Order: sequence, then structure tokens, then C-alpha cells
Amino acid sequence: MSESSEGAQPPPAVNPLGHGPVLLLTGARLVDGRVVDVRISGDRIQAVGTVGSLGPMPALPGQPSVTTGARIDLSGYLLLPAPAEPHGHYDSAFCAAPGADRADGPADLVRRVTEAALTSLGYGATAQRTHVRIGDAHGLGRLEAVLMARQALRGLAEVQAVAMPRLLTGLAGADGRAQLREALKLGADAAGGCPDLDPDPVGYIQVLLAAAADADCPIDLHTNAADQAQLARLVGALAPHRPRVLLGPCTALPAGGSTVLATAGMRVVCLPQNGACTGLEDPPAGLRPSLVRELAHARVALTAGGGGLRDASNPVGRADPLDTARLLAAGGGLSPESAYDAVSTQARAALGLPAVRVDAGFPAELLAVRGDTLDGALAGGHSRLVVHCGRVVSRTSAVREFADTVTLALPRQHTQG
Repeated sequence: MSESSEGAQPPPAVNPLGHGPVLLLTGARLVDGRVVDVRISGDRIQAVGTVGSLGPMPALPGQPSVTTGARIDLSGYLLLPAPAEPHGHYDSAFCAAPGADRADGPADLVRRVTEAALTSLGYGATAQRTHVRIGDAHGLGRLEAVLMARQALRGLAEVQAVAMPRLLTGLAGADGRAQLREALKLGADAAGGCPDLDPDPVGYIQVLLAAAADADCPIDLHTNAADQAQLARLVGALAPHRPRVLLGPCTALPAGGSTVLATAGMRVVCLPQNGACTGLEDPPAGLRPSLVRELAHARVALTAGGGGLRDASNPVGRADPLDTARLLAAGGGLSPESAYDAVSTQARAALGLPAVRVDAGFPAELLAVRGDTLDGALAGGHSRLVVHCGRVVSRTSAVREFADTVTLALPRQHTQG
């Protein structure tokens, strides 16, 4: 895809030949134009070859070859590494109407979180991270609902939860500190929040660092620090945990802010669908196409997410990584290849997951989209097939039919997209 993904090496496999069901994808087109067959065994890509060249899977020593399994014709589809969703807010999804989420019982909340995750999965995101509010009136109820949904979705998608307390410093932050540590013990995958909302942003980060170190987990922060000195202080405070920090959306980035982030080696997530999103109470800001160009020009490790999914921050939000990439390419000035890299290779790296390529030895995390080119897929690839851990977990087929009156000028046609 891009330079960052070309050099990726397949993660070590316990068994290079793999065990478990065999899946053969035939006639798929790759971004480089090749049309190939892809054989998957277990949760790994076992082989990629020209159409018709892949026979039964090689046998382990002393065992017969494997001949059984599913075969799927992907003629007319573009085969891509599966994208990931690095920044969702599933606990507030589908609550665009004021107060829509206040009367939710635990079962309703689990249902909404599950629906949000399945919506994202249907678009292709086999790995997802959602930010969850904890403390204050929320307690740990929202996190418990997310963890229940995560368990129910095991095998369909990999879901990570970020625990987000509002305050962490002083007497007012005592509840947040206790809730954060309890959340990490309960099963939250990362510590996060918005230091800008705490009276002591650097102190907030220091509390997070201590909790993350004890839990051996990453940090995922919201910030819109508009002052360069403030941004430098925040970034400096995060330095001890730098390889495992994700920062965003940084929509109020000051002059020189991109350089500060690049010099510090920070990884940034942007939200092109709604510009800004604290995940708390702040309203969204307008989209800043120049921000993406600034960050890319400074060579900041950049990924992108969907943010709000039909919630108060973005009533028309979508959980479609291809739409996120489309906005990066259309408004952010990135090439289609770099835009897709931001929601696939870079997104997986942000979540601490191994790289994916359509090549032997890599994890079988794939998205097939109707179309011949990446440009076309980003513009309107509706028909999709999603592979997670080596098996098909979602399939969407879109059919467009024109009214009979069109036959006055054109023959009736059925097109798929």
C-alpha cells in the first residue's frame, strides 16, 4: 500500500501451514492490479498465487493434504487488508436526540454497543477501539456493558475499551482515580480521557501514567491543546509511555504543533467525519482539511477513525473506515493509498496489533470490496465481504435497479456496487 506497509514482515506463526478450516478466495484483484487466488488456513494467509494455481493445502509431515474447505469467487472484487476503527464512542452511539441515552438500562446499553460494533464490522473493521466514560454518574456501568458486548462479539471482531474518567487530580478527582484503577482491573484495555478538562492537565497525565504502568496497558488521550507551550507540556509528560500513546484529534493544533508531535514521536488519530470529538460534552469543531496536510507533511504517524456514530457529537456519523479514508483523500489532500493506509496499517499499529498484508504468513484479516481500483472502492464500494481470523464474518450485497421508464433511452440494467 504505502511505504509504511511495504516493509512489514509477517508475525511469527505457531505453525506456518496452519490448522483449522481452509478458505480459498479466487479471482480477487489486488491494489497492484494482479488477479490472484488466496488460500487461508486457520487464522493465517497460507498462500497467494495466480488464478487456478493453488491446489490442496500442503500436508504436515506424515499427514494427508487438506482438500476440504470453502471456496468463494471474488471476481469483480478488490481484496484489501482489513481496516480497523481506532476511535469510536459506542457507549453513546445512536443517541443523537438530546437525552436519548439517559433512560438506557444495562441491556439497552449492551444492545447499542453491540449494534455499533456490528455496524463497523459490516463495513470491514475487524478490530475496533471504543472510548467509554467512567466515574461521576456513569460509575462503571457503561464499561461493564462494553465488556459484555466485547465478550459476545468474540470471534466476530476484536473490540478494545478505553476507560475515560473526567477528573483525576485533587479532591475532585478522587472518584476518577479509584474508578480508573477499578476499570483497568475489570478488563479495560487502555487508560484515557481528556486532560484539557482537568484543572491540572499535566497532573491528569501523571495519574494516567501511573495507572497504565501498573496495568501494563496503553494510553489513548483526547486533546485539543491550542497553545504550543501547553501542547509541549502534555507531550513531554507523556514521553515515558511514548511507544504506547495515541493522541487526538488535535483539531486546535497551534502553529508548529505538528513539529512538536513529530519530534516527540507521537501517534495521532484524526476524525475527519466530525473534526473534533472529546467524547464528553464539548461540541464538535469544523473539519480542518489543512490539519491532515500539516500532520502528513511533518511525518507524524497518522491514523483516522470515525468518532461519533449518530450521537450528539455527530448525528450523521458513520462507522465506515472507507468513508473515513474517502474524506482524508477528498478533503485532507492524501492520496487514496495513504488514506487507506491510515485506516488500515496505521490503525492496526495504533491498536497494538500486527500488520496485515495480502501475502503468505500474515493474519487473515481481509476486506473484499466490489470494484477494480482503490479509488473506486473509496468512492462507493457498497458490496463487501469481511474476513476475521480466517473466516467470513460479514457479507453485504448491494443491488441497484433502475425504473422501467429508463428503458426509453437505455436498456434495462442491473448493476452491483
